[in-house]
Amino acid sequence: MSSMKDSVKLSNGVAIPQLGFGTFKVTEFNEATTAIAAAIKSGYRAFDTAQLYGNEEMLGKVFKNCGLKRNEYFITTKIANDNQGYDSTLKAFDKSLTDLQMDYVDLFLVHWPLKEPFLDTWRAIETIYEQKRARAIGVCNFHISHFERLATKANVKPMINQIEIHPYLTQDELVAYLRKEQIAIEAWSPLARGRVNDEKLLQEIAVKYNKSASQITLRWHVQNGYIVIPKSVTPSRIAENSQIFDFELTADEMKKIASLNEGFRTGPNPDAVYEKGGF
Repeated sequence: MSSMKDSVKLSNGVAIPQLGFGTFKVTEFNEATTAIAAAIKSGYRAFDTAQLYGNEEMLGKVFKNCGLKRNEYFITTKIANDNQGYDSTLKAFDKSLTDLQMDYVDLFLVHWPLKEPFLDTWRAIETIYEQKRARAIGVCNFHISHFERLATKANVKPMINQIEIHPYLTQDELVAYLRKEQIAIEAWSPLARGRVNDEKLLQEIAVKYNKSASQITLRWHVQNGYIVIPKSVTPSRIAENSQIFDFELTADEMKKIASLNEGFRTGPNPDAVYEKGGF
C-alpha cells in the first residue's frame, strides 16, 4: 500500500514527495504558521511556493522555526513572469534564497512560458542548477510546442512540468508526451478549485470508500503517478487531504473519473500567456 512517504524520482535521481502542500494565496503569517504546522504533523514534507505568490519571505520565517532540519523537507519555488530573462532570473533567484533564508531550493521552475525571454530564462535556470543552488529544475504550464522550442537550445532537459490537471482537464496528449520524454508530471489545482466536491460520480465513489470527493480525486492523481499539491489553510482539511493511502480505486473507477474531462481550465491557457508575454 502506498503512503505519505511515497516519492517520484526525477530524471536526475532527485526524489520529490508525491503528495505536497501548496501555498498559493497563503500570505498571512499566523495562518501560514498554523497551516504548515498542521501539514508537517500530517506527514507533508514537500512545500510549493513561487515568487508570484509574494510569500517567500514569510515562509522563510515559518520554516526557520518549523522543527524540521533543512534536508528533511522539499521546497519548490518559481521565477515570476516579470523577473524572466537571463540576468533578471539570476537576480530574482538570489532574492528568493535570501527571503526563504536558504542556501538552495530543491526545485526551481519557470512559472509560465513567455515567448520573448524564453530561452534566456532557461539558460539562467541551467546556470543555477550547475551552481548546485537548485537540486532539480523544470517548468510549469508548458505545452508540447514549448518543449520542442526549448529542446533546440537547452543543455539540460526540464525534469518536471507542473500543469493544471484534474478530472475536468486530463491533458491526455501532453501527459503521453511527458511520459515518453521522462518528464515528471505535477498537478496544480488538482481539485479544480473545489468543483470536484459537487460532482455526483465522485460523491458516489466516495460513499463506497467512506471518503470525500476531494480524497477520491487526490487518490486518482496519485494512482496516475502524478505529483500533486492540494492547498488548504484549514488543519482538518489539510489532514483529510493526506488520508488517501488506505484504499485503492479500481481500473474502472479510474476510467470513469477520467471520462469527466471536458477541457475545462480554472486558470489561463499557457499559449495565450506565451503569446502575450504575461497575463
